[in-house]
Amino acid sequence: MAFVEPVTLSARGIDLVPLSLDHEPGLRAAAADGALWQIRVTSVPDPESTRKYIEDALAMREAGNRFAFCVIESATGRVLGCTSYHDIVPAVSRVEIGWTWYGKSVQRSYVNTTCKLLLLTHAFEALACKVVGWRTDNFNFASQAAIERLGARKDGVIRGHALRRDGTIRDTVMYSLRDGEWPEVKAHLLYLLDKPRG
Repeated sequence: MAFVEPVTLSARGIDLVPLSLDHEPGLRAAAADGALWQIRVTSVPDPESTRKYIEDALAMREAGNRFAFCVIESATGRVLGCTSYHDIVPAVSRVEIGWTWYGKSVQRSYVNTTCKLLLLTHAFEALACKVVGWRTDNFNFASQAAIERLGARKDGVIRGHALRRDGTIRDTVMYSLRDGEWPEVKAHLLYLLDKPRG
């Protein structure tokens, strides 16, 4: 299935490579940058759970419903985080982007914008997706703002949708972007990346 075939995506000093068990030490280090597993509205694994996190992602890839990437800084080989295509529905040419997290030192930087440009370009231009979706915790306001900055549309909220790591039940905010909207969003992402940083 094309949606889970091994592919490496690269641009602007960032490589998205298929997640493997070899990335365990790097993912542990990235998660430790900010102790991200302590944030209740994210899916970041704690150090002891990192291997199982990767094994689960690989099992989901085998089942055809998730393809996880390790986010790597090209120049140094440093692991910066993780992101995935998930909830893959080939029959309607739809994927979602999620399970995304980065070490604290690269959050709110060009890294996420670059990753989204890579993932969206591949989804719309190589996989011929009709729709790309996102979902996030109703209390993860930073994630909602980041998704909205991309130009995605808010579809609605699924109430009582999933368990958080602390056992509470979350509402899930759903977003999507259609293929006809992609050219304008792509132009905007390129504009953001080409702006002088400072």
